Amino acid sequence: MTTVNHEHVPAAARRIAGHVLRTPVIEVSPGLWLKLELLQHTGSFKVRGAFNRMLSAGELPASGVIAASGGNHGLAVAFAARALGVRAEIFVPEVTSPVKVAGLRALGAHITQTGAFYSDAADAAAKRAVETGALAVHAYEQAEVVAGQGTTGLELVEQTGGVDTVLVAVGGGGFAAGITLGTESAGSGAGGPRIVCVEPERIPTLHAALRAGEPVQVEVGGVAADALGASKLGGLAFEVLSGPRVESVLVTDEAIVSARHTLWERHRVAAEHAGAAAYAALLSGVYRPAPGERVAVVVCGSNTDPATLTTA
Repeated sequence: MTTVNHEHVPAAARRIAGHVLRTPVIEVSPGLWLKLELLQHTGSFKVRGAFNRMLSAGELPASGVIAASGGNHGLAVAFAARALGVRAEIFVPEVTSPVKVAGLRALGAHITQTGAFYSDAADAAAKRAVETGALAVHAYEQAEVVAGQGTTGLELVEQTGGVDTVLVAVGGGGFAAGITLGTESAGSGAGGPRIVCVEPERIPTLHAALRAGEPVQVEVGGVAADALGASKLGGLAFEVLSGPRVESVLVTDEAIVSARHTLWERHRVAAEHAGAAAYAALLSGVYRPAPGERVAVVVCGSNTDPATLTTA
């Protein structure tokens, strides 16, 4: 599959059923829902795409699977590989949090930590995949991965009965693209709800791509760099996210930290910084819903040190 559209999402949902969790949605105030995808296996949405990629491939090679990751995608690939009985080799950058590295080890993955950024790990993983013949599972630039992530959006619409707007964090863009397609495939209105894509000001991959008319390199830094640290938006994601339903907004690191604290203090939701980014747009007023607007916020990751929930 080299392209992806909304029709691929229901097929992905059927394929990965039984391998992933149907994560809960909670209505925290009238017309405002949190989709708690951080309660998914391995603490993020990433297992959806990992399983769909592997199960779409048929018989997996003896050398197993290989991936580059800021942490969460690697955890998902390692989890799916263990469930399917194959070897997983994961490349991560030096900024990957110790919590995520420890999780990879616990899942039995073979880990190589290399380079300052995700792009460095991705280059090393691509070279290694050619050498070994392992199945490459990209974090966002594969149609099967995007369609798998889109099952989150499909669920969200079914669970809420339909919303006007979905706020979702963006790194490489695969998750946001999947959400866009998944909410469309659920038949939640004329083309689906508005998708508000939220990025840290210090990693504006989508924002820069929309301005330039194509994916471009951006500098990477800030509190969410370990999970949202792609230096360039994926091409598949750009095709989807440059559509009329999508709005791009930026949030400060300070807003992300505050949102993470609020999720914990107010709702006892233990999110990592990237997982709190979408909520930060709402709390900081970067996105202001209209009166009566039905809004869902996807809280997408929980791989964090719980000791820092009230301090950093």
